[in-house]
Amino acid sequence: MKLIFMGTPAFAVPTLERLHSNGHDIVAVFTQPDRPKGRGQHDAMPPVKEASLRLGLPVHQPERVRRPEVVEQIRAIAAESIVVVGYGQIIPKSILDIPPKGIINVHASLLPKYRGAAPIQWAIARGETRTGVTTMRINEGLDTGDMLLKWETEIGPEETAPELSKRLADAGADLAVRTMAEIDTIVPEPQVDADATLAPILKKEDGRIDWTKPAREILNRMRGFDPWPGAYSTLRGQKFQVWKAAIGDAKLSPGALRVAHKKLYVGCGAGESIELMEIQLEGKKRMAVAAFLNGFTPSADETLGVEVLG
Repeated sequence: MKLIFMGTPAFAVPTLERLHSNGHDIVAVFTQPDRPKGRGQHDAMPPVKEASLRLGLPVHQPERVRRPEVVEQIRAIAAESIVVVGYGQIIPKSILDIPPKGIINVHASLLPKYRGAAPIQWAIARGETRTGVTTMRINEGLDTGDMLLKWETEIGPEETAPELSKRLADAGADLAVRTMAEIDTIVPEPQVDADATLAPILKKEDGRIDWTKPAREILNRMRGFDPWPGAYSTLRGQKFQVWKAAIGDAKLSPGALRVAHKKLYVGCGAGESIELMEIQLEGKKRMAVAAFLNGFTPSADETLGVEVLG
């Protein structure tokens, strides 16, 4: 099938590769412009651009896909369908109406749950035990289009967002290939808006730990928000990042610190605690708690920042 592919992040690369290897004629790839990245702030190519160049596919990087000249460019390509995976721009109606077989999106949740920019992260952070991938026809709403096919999986009890993302990316690639093969026979299923939940784009503030919450909820948010915005608090006026932790057996008030048997515990809601295993002080490298305790002794009333989040 003659296709246009629209995508930007690493999550989209397996779908691009799988469609290409299955013989689809990908006549154009649209991705976000190169952006400054890293300490040197040098322009870096999006993962989809890197993959496209490796596959010998033509790449386009418009600042705004809705601009009239871009819309006309897409119209002139005359693709049968457009496949979208994490493109990063809203597809306007002027483009939605172009391909005769519609615009197909690979979305990393079991719609209508977790519509939005960060479905993988919020599914883990909110303690979901199952998730999956849905292919759908894009309409003018936010992930509100008719559903086509689904793939479902368990979320591992210790699985982090990067780990789950890799699994869902691979599954999404398979689902996209199957969807395009069956596009003429799949009966679309409308979403029930009343069942929808939102997965908004992550903000730095989402990583701030509220120690009054239950231990499991804190750990879920740590897994979901790895690597960014992470999970952090404050210690003696400095940022205190928590990279690894587990349910603890100490009984402590929220934010209270205790060292026992060369382990460091911090209190959570309902008298629970978590054991800190790997942390990072502001301006320092990540370190195991055992190394941290070589130079740190909490005072009797030492606490991590206790802030109730809205």
